[in-house]
Amino acid sequence: MARIFYTSLLWLALPVLLVRLALRIAQSPAYRFRLAERFGGGGHPSRPYDIWVHAVSVGETNAATPLVQQMLNLVPPPRVLITTMTPTGAERVFATFGDKVCHRYIPYDYPFAVDRFLDRIQPRMLVLMETEIWPNLINRCNKRNIKVAMANVRLSEKSARGYRMVLPLIRSALDSISVFATQSVADQKRLLTLGVDALKVHRTGSMKFEIHLPASLNEVAQAVRRDWGPNRPVVIAGSTHEGEEALLLQLLAKLQKSFPDLLLVIAPRHPERFDTVSRQATKAGFKISRRSRQTGALDPAVAVQIADTMGELPTLYGAGDIAVVGGSLIPIRGIGGHNILEACAVGVPVVFGQNMSNFLEISALALTHNAGYQIKNADALSICLTTLLKDANLRATIGENGRIMVARNTGATKKTLELLIPLFTGD
Repeated sequence: MARIFYTSLLWLALPVLLVRLALRIAQSPAYRFRLAERFGGGGHPSRPYDIWVHAVSVGETNAATPLVQQMLNLVPPPRVLITTMTPTGAERVFATFGDKVCHRYIPYDYPFAVDRFLDRIQPRMLVLMETEIWPNLINRCNKRNIKVAMANVRLSEKSARGYRMVLPLIRSALDSISVFATQSVADQKRLLTLGVDALKVHRTGSMKFEIHLPASLNEVAQAVRRDWGPNRPVVIAGSTHEGEEALLLQLLAKLQKSFPDLLLVIAPRHPERFDTVSRQATKAGFKISRRSRQTGALDPAVAVQIADTMGELPTLYGAGDIAVVGGSLIPIRGIGGHNILEACAVGVPVVFGQNMSNFLEISALALTHNAGYQIKNADALSICLTTLLKDANLRATIGENGRIMVARNTGATKKTLELLIPLFTGD
């Protein structure tokens, strides 16, 4: 009954959904392509897939990457489909896997759209990354005897409270899921408060620790650094959101008094904001450069570079002296920080703010291992960056601590795959 009510609300919300989609298309033209897939259509029916992995956007796709890579190494290799909701997630899938997997956009949770989609792909198993609970999708999979698992599950206390409020709606979906692989003990406990069968819940750790950096990354990062200027200090601000760039630009003006040749590289989280941030930096009085247009050595007068490229952030972190990870510096609704592990993995000290609700265990681990700093406000960020910029030995020590921390926490992918293999092989 609750699911029928939910579906009715979905239909009532359709005009709002279409307006929102139109706004997204206006902001990011990539959304206009393959629209039929949003409703279960598009393309041609293909052979059945062994495994369907759903990763909402770039972050979830990155987390799923080592798992999918290990799936593809099985003998015989399974036929894998990856779905995302965003074009940036799609771009990451194509960049990472090429034609080794297939990509489609996941349909909205309307029964007709889900049925059209399942008729086309006929998967044997669905793996939902992190915490994606879609009642109609899971219900339709259950009716077709398609096994459903949740991997790399991250469930904050806020999300758990929200789910408890709609428990009659999601209870059936949770009961239909065969395996939950959680990032932490806290995530495991919160799932149990939703009535999930304890025998289905397994703490595997976070797959975000499974960072396989290209062998050439260090060499490429060194080349980037030479082009920036090998002797000038460089701060990389990754995955920034609106409001954070303004804070960082104000801070840059202050830091330039002590570090006149300081270069700030800003990598906005969303590509549609590249132009906006470029204009913002220019208006603030800084000479800027666009990373996508850089050829050869950077003009020493450039104080801000906009990293308007995709998939390059680990290399940029590796080329910098300090990484400041966005989504955490100011309170932003719906955002609880971003992954700090890419910076740690390349041996760069990482700085992040108080708003890390989506990465509580990882941020706490970084602090415990002395791999980074959590700052309270802009003044604290200024003091922290000044301290690090003045002390190369401190930067090296903090960076190496981060590298060691990442290396010691691998293994989640192997544990997760061991839970999943029986579901699609039937063993």
